[in-house]
Amino acid sequence: MSSTWNSGRFNVTFGATPAARPAGPAVADPAEAARWGAEGDRLRLAGEVAAADHAYARQMRATVADPELLRAADALVAGRPAEADALLRAALPRRPSDPLLLWMAGDVASRGGRNGEAERLLARCLDLSPAFVPARYAYAMVLTWLDRVPDALAQAGHLLAAQPGNALYRHLQASSLLRLGEEAAAADAYAAVLEAHPDQPLSWMSYGHVLKTLGRQAEAVAAYRRCLALDPRQGEAWWSLANLKTVRFGEGDLAAMRAALARSDLSEPDRLQLHFALGKGEEDAGRYAQAFDHYAQGNAMQRARLDYDAGETTSQMRRTKALLGRAFFAARAGQGAPRPDPIFIVGLPRSGSTLVEQILASHSLVEGTQELDYMPAIAARLAGGARRPSEGAYPDVLAALSPAELASLGEEYLARAATHRKLGRPFFIDKLPNNFAHAGLIHLILPNAKIVDVRRHPLGCCLSGFKQHFAAGQPFTYDLADIGRYYADYVELMAHFDAALPGRIHRVLYERLVADPEGETRALLQHCGLDFEPACLRFYENRRAVRTASSEQVRQPIFTDAADHWRHFDPWLGPLKLALGPALDGHPEPGSI
Repeated sequence: MSSTWNSGRFNVTFGATPAARPAGPAVADPAEAARWGAEGDRLRLAGEVAAADHAYARQMRATVADPELLRAADALVAGRPAEADALLRAALPRRPSDPLLLWMAGDVASRGGRNGEAERLLARCLDLSPAFVPARYAYAMVLTWLDRVPDALAQAGHLLAAQPGNALYRHLQASSLLRLGEEAAAADAYAAVLEAHPDQPLSWMSYGHVLKTLGRQAEAVAAYRRCLALDPRQGEAWWSLANLKTVRFGEGDLAAMRAALARSDLSEPDRLQLHFALGKGEEDAGRYAQAFDHYAQGNAMQRARLDYDAGETTSQMRRTKALLGRAFFAARAGQGAPRPDPIFIVGLPRSGSTLVEQILASHSLVEGTQELDYMPAIAARLAGGARRPSEGAYPDVLAALSPAELASLGEEYLARAATHRKLGRPFFIDKLPNNFAHAGLIHLILPNAKIVDVRRHPLGCCLSGFKQHFAAGQPFTYDLADIGRYYADYVELMAHFDAALPGRIHRVLYERLVADPEGETRALLQHCGLDFEPACLRFYENRRAVRTASSEQVRQPIFTDAADHWRHFDPWLGPLKLALGPALDGHPEPGSI
């Protein structure tokens, strides 16, 4: 006689004969483990990560019977992960082939951020016990955190083969597909999750994100609204509506957001995103003082959460200038990977770079991908994993790289970017704005790649960044002085590269592009070695997926009424103007172009 127990984390069969069950290890208390596993899944889908981890620890406690593992599980349940980690590490040399021990050790390592170690432990566990579903799910999550998204997607497939109706595994599949640029398939996966579990607000929000990326704006708005109907506290959903840039909140929406802000049970992330959304709503209503107050509150909350030092950015810019001069580049001419495939669009966020990307991606020979983080990842690895740039070996390490190493780095970038190339076109775009800091590295490892610097008037660009709550990667935007210093550092560094590599970087001034779209587009295409195509002027007809904050704006013809929006907030921009210094006067006024 046998019984089968299924939960979001396990799929283990019990029986009297070994042939009746797969290779997964036995579970001490199946009913209790199933109960806590289901609770963990529910909490994970609801976005309550800490509570989910506690439930999974209780599930772990109900799974094991060995006294040594029980002590470790008890420590984890009690909130003492360091103690659990020490117990498990001590046991590993004596029991290197125990799947339960390997699973627990891998799980605890991942909770501590040691994902490389967790990956090795969990991979060994699955080698020994391929049907051990909780270990496979933990492994898939670690692969996601290690940015091995294709591998995570493969693991999601294995999990869904065992449990096709599992919403958590379907969600993992959907998020992996989205990160790989498979937006349509991701939308289908999220729709399947919601068909089975329509009461999950975070799934509705994720579905809204992918619909927005696909340009299905009305459906995206409906998904965000559905999320808020289920839970009006979801600040990210309110901000996602605001971030479409085309949605105007009614007074009822503003009242609902104010009511959410007044709640004592509102989390800090929800609160700060509600401030950004209310800032947009008050700005649309013409109440600029109230709008700036909300933007300032949201920014102050986020700035306090970040470990950002503007002085580090300035120091790194000066180190780059000191090393990467004209003689340095001349001595390495012709090195690197020779393929000309990438077009890097760099600058600051909210500079008009998505518009330039959309223009180029409307050319028959160019594919738009997304903001790829592979160049900063290469730079971080060369830096040696230092916590702060000043403590790392980058960029100085570039002087020691051989021609073969430079070529290898270029090929590595191309291989990683290939995951996002779907159309077979000869050229592709990497639109990560922060790559301006790595323009020298780009030139060294990909000497035939094109670099396009998109620049917008500093007050318009910096204020637009200050009003934007970014998902990640732009920590300098949450203080007016920080963003002003960052813009000034950017201008100074690009002027250095203009002198060290004359003609290498093509500059697009946003205001000139708005004033003369055809002329600026022709010059851009010429720099990229592309013939003019009229479709580039009809970029708004391009139905490609767009992930950035300007996704809906670039699905419309160029509009000219945004250049002076910063003037509404001029009374509060003193710290920005002071931080910009000479960079404020170096850009032509919009009205003079």
